[in-house]
Amino acid sequence: MAAKKKRKEPHLLSYTRPPSASQRRSLSSQTTRSLIRSHHNLQKQLHAAVRNGDTTLAESLKAQLTASGGLQKYQEASIQGQSAERGGDTSKVLVEWMTDLFPEDAVAGSEGTGKLTMLEVGALKTDNACSRSGIFEMTRIDLHSQHPDIHTQNFMEMPMPSKELLENHGFDIVSLSLVVNYVGDAVARGAMLKRVAGFLRPTARLDGKCKARTPVLPALFLVLPAPCVTNSRYLDEERLGAIMTSLGYAEVRRKLSKKLVYYLWQYESVDSEKGQDVLFKKLEVRAGGQKNNFAIVLQ
Repeated sequence: MAAKKKRKEPHLLSYTRPPSASQRRSLSSQTTRSLIRSHHNLQKQLHAAVRNGDTTLAESLKAQLTASGGLQKYQEASIQGQSAERGGDTSKVLVEWMTDLFPEDAVAGSEGTGKLTMLEVGALKTDNACSRSGIFEMTRIDLHSQHPDIHTQNFMEMPMPSKELLENHGFDIVSLSLVVNYVGDAVARGAMLKRVAGFLRPTARLDGKCKARTPVLPALFLVLPAPCVTNSRYLDEERLGAIMTSLGYAEVRRKLSKKLVYYLWQYESVDSEKGQDVLFKKLEVRAGGQKNNFAIVLQ
């Protein structure tokens, strides 16, 4: 007598669906760092090739970026790098600073919300510390959004409010966390920093009463990989401070960790006689070998 065949149980419908972001295999810290570093290097080479008019090399580098997963793979690695399990949410530092700088319940920014308005450039997640804090009314943008609450927008092409509209449509804080270092060209990095002031409204409100500028706001939250200022041939903290001062900023807070450097810069004003006409060329500020070439140029 033939053995009875065991009937195969049907799979659940979920087995036929592609894995969600939470179901995808988590990348190791080493793989994450390697992917991010490789993507940054290819982007820098691509910017240089385009700047030099080398179309053959530019096409080759674009193909390499596509083969490595492109911006989407880079974002997945960045999101995992920012996960709570890996302690990578840079916005935690800003929340700590704001909590320290303002008494409890003293922050009241945008009319009707009691929150400070914040533009987060290069946003990857909607549940980071800033989003959960209750301090900020968030506007999030990214070049390649992976979430409906993050607008697909290039900051360098984002419409800038007129001076008349800044009071109501500007932001109390602009966040450039690990964004400037992603830009592959030193001149473009300078242009990005220069552009921020055009989105900062000139006053911030406290307790819904005071319309005078606070000692903190409006402000830029800037985060860079630490080697950008600690081991660069062309940039150190003194030179970065001089660049930011020329753009009208004063340093309010600073934190240096093993991997990152965090700044909170208050925007005051630009000296009409000097201001944004000050040029910062690519000059060597740190001699010796084993240095990176990160630079910021103002033209």
